[in-house]
Amino acid sequence: MSAEKKAYPLRISATVLEAMQRWADDELRSVNAQIEYVLRHALQESGRLKPTKVKPMADDVPR
Repeated sequence: MSAEKKAYPLRISATVLEAMQRWADDELRSVNAQIEYVLRHALQESGRLKPTKVKPMADDVPR
């Protein structure tokens, strides 16, 4: 079973978005995939999301 994706509008400051875009470019990800990657990592680190063995999306893996 694959993880269900849901659309969610996000308001974000231009400064944070620009920084996220640079980071995503460095890791060859889309900005959307980078935001999800960072959120997932923060949730796992804080113990709010258990690590899963779900195969990452193509955008989640640096090339």
